Amino acid sequence: MLKCLQTQLLFLGLFLAVLTASGSLLVSLLALLLTLIGGWFCIRSLWTDYVQQSLRCDLLDIRRTYLEAADSCLWVAEAEGAVVGMVGAVLPEDPLERGRALELKRMSVGREHRGRGIGRALCRTVIHFAQERGYSAVVLSTSMVQYSAQKLYESVGFQRVSERSPSLLASFLQFSVFYYRYEIPGSR
Repeated sequence: MLKCLQTQLLFLGLFLAVLTASGSLLVSLLALLLTLIGGWFCIRSLWTDYVQQSLRCDLLDIRRTYLEAADSCLWVAEAEGAVVGMVGAVLPEDPLERGRALELKRMSVGREHRGRGIGRALCRTVIHFAQERGYSAVVLSTSMVQYSAQKLYESVGFQRVSERSPSLLASFLQFSVFYYRYEIPGSR
């Protein structure tokens, strides 16, 4: 978010306004530092809310969400007897996508296991699963700060189709969620 031009202009404006009002470089730098710390707490709050929401919803009952629900599944990747990654497929939350696409959810690969093709294999597993069931696409969402996930999805063939802020606070902080779509070749 610090790379966004709007954020940089906001910080510059804040710095100049405090410098003009106070005449002190130290006070201006302190105002920037406090703003950065406050922003960090806000972003942390957004992330904590996301994790809590995930734990209250699909991850609270994995069997019901991923193993018993129609056209849903959860896969784990293992290395040396330990789980190193996971991904799920579910019916999309967007009612317009139901019947046409499956949603890739909860993609995760442990940091020490990234760069080994595990994420790519998990993505392809979901795409193959959707194709076997006659779906024409796979959709997913990821946050703007998950650069490695975005690069992975784009390298597999997902196309970014939209961008939204999940809340008013997120919008104020210039935080977005990116929505991706993979069209399955040769599907209906």
